[in-house]
Amino acid sequence: MHILYGVVGEGMGHATRSRVVLDHLLAAGHHVRVVVSGRAHKFLTERFKDKPNITIQEIHGLHLSYQGNAVDMLRSFFSNLEEAPRGVLRNVEAYAQVAESGFAPEVVISDFESWAFFYGLNHRIPVISIDNMQVINRCRHDDFVTDDRALSFLLAKAAVKMKLPGAYHYLVSSFFFPPVRKERTTLIPPILRQEVLQARREPGQHVLVYQTAASNQTLIPTLQKLPFQFRLYGMGRDGQEGNVKLCAFSETGFVDDLRTARAVIAGGGYSLMGEAVHLHVPMLSVPLEGQYEQELNARYLQKLGYGAFARSLDAPTMEAFLKNTDANAHALEKYVPHHNGMLFGLVDELLKDVELHEPEPVRLNAPNMGSYDGPPLPEEEGGVH
Repeated sequence: MHILYGVVGEGMGHATRSRVVLDHLLAAGHHVRVVVSGRAHKFLTERFKDKPNITIQEIHGLHLSYQGNAVDMLRSFFSNLEEAPRGVLRNVEAYAQVAESGFAPEVVISDFESWAFFYGLNHRIPVISIDNMQVINRCRHDDFVTDDRALSFLLAKAAVKMKLPGAYHYLVSSFFFPPVRKERTTLIPPILRQEVLQARREPGQHVLVYQTAASNQTLIPTLQKLPFQFRLYGMGRDGQEGNVKLCAFSETGFVDDLRTARAVIAGGGYSLMGEAVHLHVPMLSVPLEGQYEQELNARYLQKLGYGAFARSLDAPTMEAFLKNTDANAHALEKYVPHHNGMLFGLVDELLKDVELHEPEPVRLNAPNMGSYDGPPLPEEEGGVH
């Protein structure tokens, strides 16, 4: 089949996840055209530069700006506004290139990316959604998810609901599996790169810390107050500062430090959290303020006993977490790791349905971690599911 594949460029989790799916599609003999924005474009271009039957095309996408551990909404707005004219022109040119190239996609797959979705919508091509964000809107959550943040949850839910509405089917990747409340929705375990699948858990004494804001100058002094050995990624340099080893980024080095870590301390990004849960590494999650999807991940992480959720990163919080990692490790023993076979089976089933011009499947036959099983909620009746 000819497949148009859209990858959102904000954060690298979408790119690493899409790389796994793209490898499977190419191995199955499909022809793929990828449209991707941001840092993800360089990543995927390098990974597939010698592969046949795949083209990587850069498009413009929205991005977020950060101030400390929070999303700077005002700065993000004006930055995107400034880049909008050039971005629109680039996307119009990309649209024309795809439309005029003779590629003629038969199906669209989107990892929370709108350009490919609208291309599919405009050409009446089925769109398959593969991402983790849709868990917010397409699953039913208990009160602990909203708790004191009901408004944040509702805003996030509304934003996700407006993204990729009316897709042919939604494959939702997650390490927690709440009841599915909407048709055409199937839960799958975390989509994992081969390096993680091949890793074997060997707990050591060091604590892996992943810091996304290199400007955080208080982190190293804070870590130095604690009686643990830390391996810190994300500061943009390497070296040794007391009990803190600063590590330059290396994919193999990072996975090795993760599989042998006593615990991991990081933000609320889904990809690293899914890898940590898969490898049974306890995690302290400090989500970005203004990113409720990250907070949702962290709340489930804590509820399941796999780790802890904190709003700020300080010495007492880290010390309390690190003293409780044995309990987290015990809870993680109940989590059954999965490889990507479940994902591949579901993708193949959906592509076969599209090829046979089957109607949108309410639920899929291939093994999964949860699917729709019941009548729609009142709000869904007669609307876009």
